Amino acid sequence: MDSKKSFEDRFPRLNRLIEWCRKQYVYCIDGVWSDPANGFKQKLVKTLNLSIQSFLNKDLQSTACAMAFRTLLAIVPALALLFAVGRGFGFDNLLKSSLLDYFPAQHEVLERGFSFVDSYLNQASGGIFVGVGILFLLWTLLSLVSSAETALNKIWNVQGRTLWRQVTDYTAIFFILPILIICSTGINVLMSSALQVVIPFDFMTPLVSTLVDSASVVLIWLFFAGVYKLLPNANVKFSNALIAGILSGTAFTILQWLFVSGQIYVSKYNAIYGSFAFLPLFMLWMQLVWVITLAGAVLCFSSQNFVLYSYSTQISKISFDYRRKILLAVMYVICRRYKKGDTPPDVNDFTRLYGFPIKLVSQIVEELRHCGLALKVEVNEKTRQVGYVPAIDLQELTVGKMLKALRSDGDDNFLPDFDKDFERVSKIIDKISNNLYESYNDIRVVDLDFSEDDINNK
Repeated sequence: MDSKKSFEDRFPRLNRLIEWCRKQYVYCIDGVWSDPANGFKQKLVKTLNLSIQSFLNKDLQSTACAMAFRTLLAIVPALALLFAVGRGFGFDNLLKSSLLDYFPAQHEVLERGFSFVDSYLNQASGGIFVGVGILFLLWTLLSLVSSAETALNKIWNVQGRTLWRQVTDYTAIFFILPILIICSTGINVLMSSALQVVIPFDFMTPLVSTLVDSASVVLIWLFFAGVYKLLPNANVKFSNALIAGILSGTAFTILQWLFVSGQIYVSKYNAIYGSFAFLPLFMLWMQLVWVITLAGAVLCFSSQNFVLYSYSTQISKISFDYRRKILLAVMYVICRRYKKGDTPPDVNDFTRLYGFPIKLVSQIVEELRHCGLALKVEVNEKTRQVGYVPAIDLQELTVGKMLKALRSDGDDNFLPDFDKDFERVSKIIDKISNNLYESYNDIRVVDLDFSEDDINNK
């Protein structure tokens, strides 16, 4: 004890710093979910907290490994489709030169890969292989994109698209994406030529190069944002997808620069491994790309849904009486809105107006629907927004009737000998329940904003 006091006396600032760090850690891990404030700090901490938890709990590292292997299987058909469209536009040589620029130390491997693609296209474009080759190509790419969608749907906790929607949506992507890639590949040449004509001075060359590189980075940002917005079978906000796309695109650009820079040193190992020296680094790069992609998807999900996890610890341990209070409050708001002729409230209204946790409100309105106390109605046809209205006439919906419906919901009296073995228990509980219902059977839910004297005088 003396040594501890001596340490605190000697280093008071260090002790205060340690205590402050401990409090901040506890707040970031658990306390932030109970913080009613809704500022930038709280949103950022909740987003990062949920992102890290989701990334670790969903085992996305293993998913990234599996996606890297599937990408390796689909890379030749994907390049074949890319070059097939590129040849139609006369950009196949431009695509080859761009790939050679990305991997300067692996010209031999890339040339061999180009020969595989040429052989694939020749086999798929002639004789009996014309139909089978195209079907196999599309099936391979469909399988890859379907696996990517499954990984993102797992993050968003939603079901996947139907088979028909997969075929139609993915086929459209396969024919549009190569055109976009070709355009993005040719933008460097086009902008360089145009800017050199407009700015012919040599000392402006670094500026031209910076503008061209910036345009390429912006296209990468938009590509990742499009993946996060369109690929999951969920209603993703574009603002969240764009933020995640910018962060993931920046991380991808840094990784690409490191990978391209590292290709120079790979040539030292060619004497030992030959052309296979490229394969381990390529697989590592591909896995890291998928890790970045999945991490961005988790960040996109967390930034849009962190509000669902507020008060999550308290909700899991909520008492029966407190839950009953919130049930009555939610039903009261639904009735008052309906009586005034206002727009039926949705779950977001309770969070915005009263600070109710959206997860708890979602559970409560479903419980009210299941008990026959509330109905779900469509508020906005375009956005498919739904609200809730009373399922019982307001003049007949009393507090006692509501509590009776809630307490009676679910399976009852399924133990054959319970009333016989515990007759006294059953009678006591039934008497308490009946007295409770009768005591509040004259107070209507819609009149809860009046005092008891006002209610008795009505």
